[in-house]
Amino acid sequence: MKYYSLNRKAPETTFKDAVIKGLAPDKGLYFPESITPLPKSFFEQMDEMDNVDIAFEAIKQFIVPEIPEDTLKEIISETLSFDFPIVKINNQISSLELFHGPTMAFKDVGARFMARCLGYFNDSNPNEVTVLVATSGDTGGAVANGFLGVNGVKVVILYPSGKVSDIQEKQLTTLKKNIKALEVDGTFDDCQAMVKQAFLDESITSHMQLTSANSINVARWLPQMFYYFFAYKALYKTHKDLVFSVPSGNFGNICAGMMAKQLGLPIQHFVAANNANKVVTDYLREGIYDPKPSVQTISNAMDVGDPSNFIRIQEICQNNYKNLKEDLSGYSFTDKETKEALKELYNDYSYVADPHGAVGYLACKSYLKENPNAHCVFLETAHPTKFLDVVEEVIRENIELPPQILKVMSKKKRATSIASYEELKSFLLES
Repeated sequence: MKYYSLNRKAPETTFKDAVIKGLAPDKGLYFPESITPLPKSFFEQMDEMDNVDIAFEAIKQFIVPEIPEDTLKEIISETLSFDFPIVKINNQISSLELFHGPTMAFKDVGARFMARCLGYFNDSNPNEVTVLVATSGDTGGAVANGFLGVNGVKVVILYPSGKVSDIQEKQLTTLKKNIKALEVDGTFDDCQAMVKQAFLDESITSHMQLTSANSINVARWLPQMFYYFFAYKALYKTHKDLVFSVPSGNFGNICAGMMAKQLGLPIQHFVAANNANKVVTDYLREGIYDPKPSVQTISNAMDVGDPSNFIRIQEICQNNYKNLKEDLSGYSFTDKETKEALKELYNDYSYVADPHGAVGYLACKSYLKENPNAHCVFLETAHPTKFLDVVEEVIRENIELPPQILKVMSKKKRATSIASYEELKSFLLES
């Protein structure tokens, strides 16, 4: 499988090079040259297959033979070492829980998968690769955990000071070894801008190999297809018109779901659930794409004003606005509405959600008002204990901390404070 740049000013490349480089030389996102739908027999036999076999069939065309089949299955098996339960909320809405991994966020799947792919490719490479990534919340912890101790890989994570939860900060600043955290005086957009500038800076790239580990990297993005297949397997016998409501920030997760649909997965529709950062929701309503500076909310992992992966979604839809609107709807909600949803889920359904899941739930309700025959699944992307101050204040109950959270709470934060790109550049070159 070859990959091409969506800026279309760079040569096609291999999966290996796409993973190691992260971005194409023309700074475009990589996209596979073809997508071959899976045979009808695959979907008829899913009941007899386990998660590893389903995931392998879904992703192998994009990776094999660069990673041999046996090795790819081993990578997938190690990645999917936890459950993806579906919880019924009511007859029309279910929650797909993606927080049962080591850092209790959906990004564990992509981070673990990419770390193992990069480890495989770098096994015989004498040169160190530096993973440089910006995080608005959960990406940092998932990447830090996924890459911890991987030979030949150093990880540098930028996060906005005071704009991630205490637990999220602990998860990305306490692991030591090959993981370094930079606390940025600014927003997530500032962090992302610094990362992009570093990738463009030849005075850095001539001295070190940089790659990214957020969802712009194909090895972080593509494995997020897996959970849509798992949810379909669990629900298709009882709910025919399946719709997924995806809390959306950088739009990698929902884009992966749309790739799963391209592979033939019978998904009726996707709903982008936005907070106050609603550039895509506005675009779907008004037809004008107008990125804006991000706004801080209680669902901080979605605080993205210029989502990187939206260009991939446009490519999937053949850059056709009509096609896009047939596959995707968008709704946005305020922090006040999010808190009301947290309270409603707890009081009416005894379900404790996190703020991102609550936004997904609200988008389900909005979509179902106009499409009452669908069954809407919202992605619960992070464990509610990662947002204790918000959730406990709303539901008026204490939440028991799971083992994954307890083990990092007592650890000492280790982060370097920076406020400018020049400070990032100096850190990279000196370290």
